[in-house]
Amino acid sequence: MIRFLAVLGRELRLSVRHGADTLAALLFFLLAASLFPLAIGPAPETLGRMAPGVVWVCALLSALLPLDRLFGADHEDGSLDHLLLSGLPSAALAGAKATAHWLVTGLPLLLAAAPSAVMLRMPEDALPALLAGLLPGTVLLSLFGTTGAAIVLGARRGGVLLPLLVLPLTTPVLIFGVAAADAAAGGLSPRPHLLLLTALLACALPLCPLAAGAALRSAAE
Repeated sequence: MIRFLAVLGRELRLSVRHGADTLAALLFFLLAASLFPLAIGPAPETLGRMAPGVVWVCALLSALLPLDRLFGADHEDGSLDHLLLSGLPSAALAGAKATAHWLVTGLPLLLAAAPSAVMLRMPEDALPALLAGLLPGTVLLSLFGTTGAAIVLGARRGGVLLPLLVLPLTTPVLIFGVAAADAAAGGLSPRPHLLLLTALLACALPLCPLAAGAALRSAAE
């Protein structure tokens, strides 16, 4: 646990030094969400109906932006080899990277989701369900993104392959997250969809770090 926290602290310090990456993801989220009213018109009914999908898609695309640096910078300067030799299991190293990604990228996107949803005229009754779905959803995006970043590490055109690998994995997260907000907006219970998101998170928490750790060992060899 001490080594895990040490790696996590290192990642957070590096994120502070490269704060432009977090700012870029947050600005992309806000700008992409603000383009939809310009494209489809300012009608409140139309915007409110599309708001959950818009917020989720923008959050998904924004979470992909910092992933190419998640392992790439450490792989290029040799830091990844030192981290793998530090005594921390590779799966725990991947878990620390995923935790740092969520704290630096997923959490700010979660905080920015509420004002973006209000801007898109989303019904107030659906806002708690949207945020409740985004909480496990952003964690899942970080886990899947970390796994994808580890798999394409060292591959040619890895930046192109990464979205093609991660986006299909996040499709169920997108479906259940939007369905929860839509159900709340229609007066139904979002609980089944939120439980499905939680079940996905329970499966991904042990499996994604293991898969990412195996990919890291393979890339280091």
